Amino acid sequence: MKRVLKNLVLLSLSLVMILSLTACGKSDKEVLKVYNWGDYIDKSVIESFEKENNVKVIYEEFATNEEMYAKMKAGSDDYDVLIPSDYMIKKMIDEDMLHKIDMNNVSNYGLIQDRFKNLAFDPKNEYSVPYMWGTVGIIYNKTMVKEPVDSWKILWDEKYSKKIFMLDSIRDSIGITQKMLGYSLNSKDQNELQNVKKALIEQLPLVLAYVGDEVKDKMIGGEAALAVVWSGDAMYMKRENPDLEYVIPKEGTNIWYDSMVIPKGSNNKELSEKFINYMCKTDVALKNVEFIGYSSPQDEVIKQLPKELTSDKAAYPNIEDLENSEVFEDLSSSLELYDRIWTEVKSKY
Repeated sequence: MKRVLKNLVLLSLSLVMILSLTACGKSDKEVLKVYNWGDYIDKSVIESFEKENNVKVIYEEFATNEEMYAKMKAGSDDYDVLIPSDYMIKKMIDEDMLHKIDMNNVSNYGLIQDRFKNLAFDPKNEYSVPYMWGTVGIIYNKTMVKEPVDSWKILWDEKYSKKIFMLDSIRDSIGITQKMLGYSLNSKDQNELQNVKKALIEQLPLVLAYVGDEVKDKMIGGEAALAVVWSGDAMYMKRENPDLEYVIPKEGTNIWYDSMVIPKGSNNKELSEKFINYMCKTDVALKNVEFIGYSSPQDEVIKQLPKELTSDKAAYPNIEDLENSEVFEDLSSSLELYDRIWTEVKSKY
């Protein structure tokens, strides 16, 4: 009995030592929790940051700005760095959800072009640091679509029934419909929004599916003739399938800016700023651009990219290509109407 008791004591002591060592091991590294879009970073960048700073990065992904916002409002406030879009950043600033960033700790902020600073959603550059930018447009398969593609109206053409992918995104799908009808994509006019709902319902029989990141593989595989996509995804698809081409319709589109921010619930603001500064390093930013295909806000990065990429209007459109285009704004209480429209449209699919 004594031997058994002695063994139990020894086992207990061993467990205490193991747990103590494990706890010490965990405390050796700071933890940074990052919440970003899917397929929106070169994972080797995270690994390099971990090694250089002896930290652990917990990396999670979201599909839409609305999904990210809902999770944050529900109490998931332990993230350190988020990468939302312009209008959502404005909303989070207005709701006191973000820290001001100490730009003294983000020296690489100076590498960002001036055209991406002092934007309406963060006019004093206090809360956000630009990450990527781009547009929303149509990618089409040239073997399936022979006519010119220059208008959103082609997505309502019955000859492409069940050959169209739409984005499973409230603002994007409603936004392109607004542009197709000649409205602002920030309209709060109830009559205009009812016309948008009617148009989206009329389009339902033509839509093969509402999609997210999976649209890339589907269009590369020739599963549809047309799809609404973000420009960076289009660059990847074009690279993988030369039959694909991307256009910004003549009615205009959404120009978007994704930026890095620090939520109020961050457990380590200083490490968050170190990560943001690291992401702005030229070599790191270049690696990310090459991996994900989106457009960089940094001159030095653009200079190091191949000419065939920087001359491609899908990635770096001319000013005239962006005529009639807009940036999404925070809709405030009108977002509830957008939500109701989108819910009703999807319920009929």
